[in-house]
Amino acid sequence: MTDTQKQNSKPEKKEVKKKKSGWRIARGFLIPVLLVLALAGGMVAGYVVLGKQDIGSVFQWSTWKHVYDLVFAS
Repeated sequence: MTDTQKQNSKPEKKEVKKKKSGWRIARGFLIPVLLVLALAGGMVAGYVVLGKQDIGSVFQWSTWKHVYDLVFAS
């Protein structure tokens, strides 16, 4: 190779494998956990604060079945 061919040729790129960052992996677990906590917090806020009901009945299945029946009654 001549000097001009060496200057005009592009350097070879080596393939570099990217590692998954710790934040990217943690985000996969953190987002669903935060969504579940937001759902639980919204249920408590809506039922206890706005509805002025007992906090003990927030997580009972019969409570939410009754709410469902009220909303979708035909």
